[in-house]
Amino acid sequence: MEVKILTEHYDKPEFQGLDGYKKHGGYETLAKALKLKPEEIKNQVKEAGLRGRGGAGFPTGVKWGFLPENGETRYLLCNADEGEPGTFKDRLMMERAPHQLIEGMLISAFAIHSPKSYIYIRGEYFESLRIVEKAIKEAYSAGLLGKNILGSGFSHDMDVYSGAGAYICGEETGMISSLEGKKGQPKLKPPFPAIEGYLGKPTIVNNVESLAAVKYIIRDGVQAYRKYGTEKSPGTKLFSVSGNVMKPGTYEVPLGYPLKDLIEVECGGLKPGRKLKAVIPGGSSAPVLTAEEAQRATMDYECLAQMGSMLGSGAVIVIDDSNCMVDLLHVIMHFYHHESCGQCTPCREGTGWLDKIVSGIHAGTGRLQDVQLIEQVSQHMMGRTICALSDAAAMPALSFVEKFREEFEFYVREGRSRVKEVVANA
Repeated sequence: MEVKILTEHYDKPEFQGLDGYKKHGGYETLAKALKLKPEEIKNQVKEAGLRGRGGAGFPTGVKWGFLPENGETRYLLCNADEGEPGTFKDRLMMERAPHQLIEGMLISAFAIHSPKSYIYIRGEYFESLRIVEKAIKEAYSAGLLGKNILGSGFSHDMDVYSGAGAYICGEETGMISSLEGKKGQPKLKPPFPAIEGYLGKPTIVNNVESLAAVKYIIRDGVQAYRKYGTEKSPGTKLFSVSGNVMKPGTYEVPLGYPLKDLIEVECGGLKPGRKLKAVIPGGSSAPVLTAEEAQRATMDYECLAQMGSMLGSGAVIVIDDSNCMVDLLHVIMHFYHHESCGQCTPCREGTGWLDKIVSGIHAGTGRLQDVQLIEQVSQHMMGRTICALSDAAAMPALSFVEKFREEFEFYVREGRSRVKEVVANA
């Protein structure tokens, strides 16, 4: 069942404003944190085992430890780009609890000795931008941002930057390029941003959910946080569930939670008369699971990796038996082709070829060898580009064809969808 740590007060409208946030203990943890040594905060976050909630799952405390100890100015960037199709949990967090994010960022900034941070918000999130900007103004007016915060001697400035809605700016080096006023294209790593990031200075990029979770680790302690989740995937996670369920939405459950319970208990199950066909567990870039695999899966990094998929951003897309997998892959491939920045040939050409091949099958002009060609093109795209967008297109393409090959071959032979035919005649 749901465990509401981050989302505890999300049903209270007053939680969005500063007064309402303070009414529920807001900024008390910041006051506590500012009395600690930065190293103590870093160690607690590391011991809690918090893993980046943006998709990669890299340990947050370990990432902070990569910053050089040379006294250089370092920046904290909050990744609120949230461009993965199917995910909308960061938007919920920014719009229901903007001060929770600001407080988490301030604690994190204090821990890494950062005097300046930016929240990079997805271009389409107009309402999130408005709410977060308002919250930052409130925090400045209350002395929670700026010089000598709460009389601690710690000073920090925070600003918001609205992207242009490009998917690739969710990748940390692409985001940094965009923030610097350049084309939002990823860079080769190393050097990693912790060494050479925004304006060439050491930079930490953390997701909205990761930064919000820092507050609760400092407030409640390491053991209280680790009592949820698994040994390697501790804590809770927000999952944004969409697709063919009765109650789509965002749910906070412990990591390691059974996927079937997330669908059947939290989301109210499938629509009447329908059967589960497949689930994409971590956003459209994650390899799809069959219904049988979904029954066995638990929502943590290790289990999904063992099943050949990934937790990703926590965007769960539920697919019932009324959906045609060729239709779905057609939409996904068009998206990744459109969003490729074109910098790397395997991505620029590969996403284009996948889109073209799947479009041909979808239009009824495909050939049987095109099904195998999808696999061949995908395999040549994996791991051969600067960032992971190429893999993000190749992984769903491979898994769709591997697990639902008969559906693709029927579409080629008959020039139409078998699933749509069955549904229409039911």
